[in-house]
Amino acid sequence: MRKLVVGILAHVDAGKTTLSESLLYLTGKIRKFGRVDKKDTYLDNYELERSRGITIFSKQAVFEIDDTRITLLDTPGHVDFSTEMERTLQVLDYAILVISGADGIQGHTKTLWRLLSIYKIPVFLFINKMDQAGTNKDKIMDELKKQLDDGCIDFGQGETEEYYEQLAMCDEPLMEAYLEKGNIQLQMIRTAINSRKVFPCFFGSALKLEGVEEFIQGIVKYTEIPFYPSDFGARVFKIIRDEQGNRLTYMKITGGKLKTKDVLSDGVWEEKVNQIRIYSGEKFEAVNEVEAGTVCAVTGLSQTKPGQGLGIEKTSNMLVLEPVLSYQIILPEDCDPRAMLPNLRLLEEEDPELNIVWDEQLNEIKVQIMGQVQIEVLQSLIKSRFGIDVSFDSGKILYKETIGNTVEGVGHFEPLRHYAEVHLLMEPGERGSGLQFDTQCSEDMLSTNWQRLILSHLEEKVHKGVLTGSAITDMKITLVSGKAHNKHTQGGDFREATYRAVRQGLMEAESILLEPYYAFQLQVPEKMVGRAMTDIDRIHGKCQISKIADGMAVVTGTAPVATMRNYHQEMMAYTKGEGRLFCYLKGYEPCHNTEEVIKAVGYDAERDVDNPADSVFCANGTSFIVSWDEVKDYMHVESYFEKKTGLFEETAERQTFHQQEEWIAPEEVDKILNRAYYANQGKKSAWQKQSSAIPKYYKPSNYTKIPKEGKDEYLLVDGYNIIFAWPELKELADVNMDGAKVKLLDSLSNYQSIRKCRIIVVFDAYRVHGHIEEVIDYGNIHVVYTREAQTADQYIEKFARDNQKKYNITVATSDGLQQIIIRGAGCSLLSARELKDEIEKTNEKLIQEYKEKQVADFNYLKDTLPSTTKEQIDELLKEEKDN
Repeated sequence: MRKLVVGILAHVDAGKTTLSESLLYLTGKIRKFGRVDKKDTYLDNYELERSRGITIFSKQAVFEIDDTRITLLDTPGHVDFSTEMERTLQVLDYAILVISGADGIQGHTKTLWRLLSIYKIPVFLFINKMDQAGTNKDKIMDELKKQLDDGCIDFGQGETEEYYEQLAMCDEPLMEAYLEKGNIQLQMIRTAINSRKVFPCFFGSALKLEGVEEFIQGIVKYTEIPFYPSDFGARVFKIIRDEQGNRLTYMKITGGKLKTKDVLSDGVWEEKVNQIRIYSGEKFEAVNEVEAGTVCAVTGLSQTKPGQGLGIEKTSNMLVLEPVLSYQIILPEDCDPRAMLPNLRLLEEEDPELNIVWDEQLNEIKVQIMGQVQIEVLQSLIKSRFGIDVSFDSGKILYKETIGNTVEGVGHFEPLRHYAEVHLLMEPGERGSGLQFDTQCSEDMLSTNWQRLILSHLEEKVHKGVLTGSAITDMKITLVSGKAHNKHTQGGDFREATYRAVRQGLMEAESILLEPYYAFQLQVPEKMVGRAMTDIDRIHGKCQISKIADGMAVVTGTAPVATMRNYHQEMMAYTKGEGRLFCYLKGYEPCHNTEEVIKAVGYDAERDVDNPADSVFCANGTSFIVSWDEVKDYMHVESYFEKKTGLFEETAERQTFHQQEEWIAPEEVDKILNRAYYANQGKKSAWQKQSSAIPKYYKPSNYTKIPKEGKDEYLLVDGYNIIFAWPELKELADVNMDGAKVKLLDSLSNYQSIRKCRIIVVFDAYRVHGHIEEVIDYGNIHVVYTREAQTADQYIEKFARDNQKKYNITVATSDGLQQIIIRGAGCSLLSARELKDEIEKTNEKLIQEYKEKQVADFNYLKDTLPSTTKEQIDELLKEEKDN
C-alpha cells in the first residue's frame, strides 16, 4: 500500500481543524463530523485546546483512500506555537496549506510558505470559506501568484487547454511536452509538484464539505511515493508523555524497518524499544514492526531529542523560528526552585525551545516564550502535570548581537605545558543568516584533526556578544590559521584558544545590537485608521494601508517586539473589540534604542570571567595574561590580514603591467630554487651547476614554435589573474565581471583555433559555500570553477605536478609565488603581458595571411553580355563621341 505523510498548516482561524475533520469524515475515519465551536473535534482532544478553540499540540490521524494510507499531521496555527509546527515539517512528504478565502493571504501564511520553501516540501493549497459573501476566486488566484508563487494553478478547472497552458508556463519540460503533444502526462505533473514547480490549488468550504472530495482525490492522484533505503533510519520530531507518564518518542521511519526490542543508538547511548504505537487521535494500536514511511510513537527511549536522526538519518539543524521573549517563573513561597527544576526539564524535553535556564546566584528559573498565549498554556500544563500554580514576571526581550565590519580574532592559550593558538576571520552576514562556520586553514599549518576540533568548539557554545552579553548571530566565522605544539598541545587547549579568539574579535569589531521585529496585519474600523497609524509610528514601527473595504481598513507593517507586544490590549480598547491584530516574527533588525538597552542591561564584557577575551602566554617557564587589545603584539602566527595585504599589493602591481609589469625574472627563479632545493649540498658539490631556466622555460617562442615531441600541449590560464592584469579587461570587470570573463574566453578560444593546443581557464570559486568542482566546455576550450576552499593557484599547481610528465604544460600567470612553484614542477611559464602579446601577434599573423591569399579578381557587367549587345553599346558610344 502507498504510504504518505501529509501535514496540514494554516494561519489561525483559516479553518484548518475543520478541514481535517471533513477529510476524516469523508474518508470514513470518523462517523460524526466534529466542530470547533461545539468542542468535539477528533484531533483537538486536549481540554485546553477545546476550551480555547485552537490547536496547541501536533497530532496525527491515519486514514485510507483506495490503495493509499495517509498519515495526517495536524499542526498548531497560532504563532505562539510555531516551533511545535516547525518540528513537524521535518517528517512531511507533502503539506496542505489552508488559506481563508474571506481573509486572503495573512501574515503567518507567508511565514509558513517561507518555512515550506526552506524545508523543500511540496504543497497543495486549499482555499477555504469560499461560501462566504464577498469571496472572489479570480482575485484570490491573482493574490496567490503575486504573493506566493507563479506556480499556483487552479486544479479545479478541469483538463482544459487553459489548464495545460498554465502548467506549461511553470517548467521547461512541461512546456516542451505541451508544445509537442498538446497536453501533459500525469507523471510529469506529479514530478513538477514534487519538485515544487507547481502548487495545485483547490477551492471550497470545509464546513459545508464543498470541494473537499475533489481535494482528496487530487491528493491521491497527483502525489508520488517517496523512495526509502533498506538500511534503518528514523527522524525524531516530538517527545511527549502519555497519561501514565510513559515517555513517547514520535518518529518517522525513513529507511528499513523497526521492531520491538530493537536496540537504537546515536553513537553515545544505546536503548531498547519496548513498544511501538501507531496513534490516530487519542487511541493507538500497538504493533511489533513498522516499515519505512510510517509515523509511530516508541516507548523505552529516554535520551532522544526532537530533530534527532537515528540510523542513517542525520540530526537536523536548529529551527528557523525561535522564541524572542524571556520570562522568570515565579513559584509559590513554599516551593523549592531546585526541586521544581527537574519537573520543568521534563517540559523542556518536549519543547526544547523553552530553554529552561537556572540562575544559581539569584535562585531564579527563566524560560523562553513566543507570546502571551503560550504563557497561559504553560501555566495550565504546570498546574495539571505537577499541581503547582506558577506566575510569570513582565518578561524581557531576547536581544542578539552581530558585527558591522570584518575582523581577525586571535586567541592564545599557553599555560605551562599547554599550547594552542587560533586565528578566526569574522565577517558580517546577511540578516537572518545565523552563524556559519568554515575553515580555510592550510593543513601544513594545522592538521585536519585540529581544524575539525576547532570547528566543533565553535559550534558547541552559545557565544555572547560584548554589548549586552546576548547571543551573537548573522556572521561567518572562518578558521584561517593557528598553531599547535607537537608535545604540549591537548584537546582542551584549542577550546580555550577558540573561545578567546571569538571574544577577542568581538572586542575589536564594531558591534551591533539587534532586537526582534514583528511583521503585523492590523484590521481596524476605517474611521480609526489615523489613530492606528499614529500608534505604530509612536512605537517605532513602519506601516502602510494595504486595503480598505466594507468600513474596515487593513494596515500592514513592522515594529519592534519590545514596543508592540502589549499593543493588542490597547487596540482592542480603542476599537471596542472590533479590531484584529495578527503578528508574526519577522526576524532581528538593528535595535531602535541601543544606548538605552545597553545602559539598562549594564553588562561589562571585560569583567565577564566566564567569557574572557584575554590570552595566556608563557615565557621563561612562567605564564602571564595579555589583554585582548595587546594580543596581536604577542601572537606567534602571522596575521591573516598581513598576508592578504601582501597579496593585494602584488595584485595591484600586476594590474598596471603596461606601465611597469613586475614579475620574477628567470635568473631570479633559478636562484630561489637553488637556495630552496640545493642549499644543503655543501662546498664539495658546488661545482654541479644547475641549468638556467632561460633556454628551457621562459622564451615564449619555445612554446609557440618548438613544441616538445610526443606530448600534447596544455596552456593553463589563471582567469582572474589575467583579467586584472589586462587593463581593458580590468576596466570591464569593474562594471561587469561576467562580461570580462566572456571577452577573455573569446580571445583564448580564437587563439586555440590557431595554436591547436588544449587550453584550460581556471576561475576561483573557493568562497562559494558547498560548491563542487565544475568543468564547462566553452567552444573549443575548457573552463574550470574550483571547488569550495580550493583556489585557482592550488588547482593549477596540482594539475602541473600531476601531469608534467605526460604533457607539455605552460601556465599563464603573473603571480610571482605561483611562478616559483610552477617552475619547480618543471613547467613553462607565460606572464600576462606575454600571453596578451602572443595572442595579438597570432591574430595579426592570421589577418596578414588572409590578406595575402586574396587575389584581385573583379567582375564586370560587360563580360556577361552577349556579343550583339556589346556591339550595339559600342556603336552608341561611338555616335555619342562623334556628336
